[in-house]
Amino acid sequence: MHSAFVLMNSELGQETQIVNELKKIPQVREVYPVYGVYDVLMVIESGSMEELREAITTRVRKLGGIKSTLTMIIVKEQ
Repeated sequence: MHSAFVLMNSELGQETQIVNELKKIPQVREVYPVYGVYDVLMVIESGSMEELREAITTRVRKLGGIKSTLTMIIVKEQ
């Protein structure tokens, strides 16, 4: 499995809508509204790196209300 943390900045007042939309994406394992530099934190997981990239670029980043994202691929020790 391949996983990533994705931090998002949203348009003002769009956090709840973004969280609700992210919960509908099958690869999303956890999603939280947060305070601080970022507005939403998500954990996403997929069977391959290509599927993970595809889910982030075509499903997550195209949601309305998201201004920017920071993706951190999780490194799993062998």
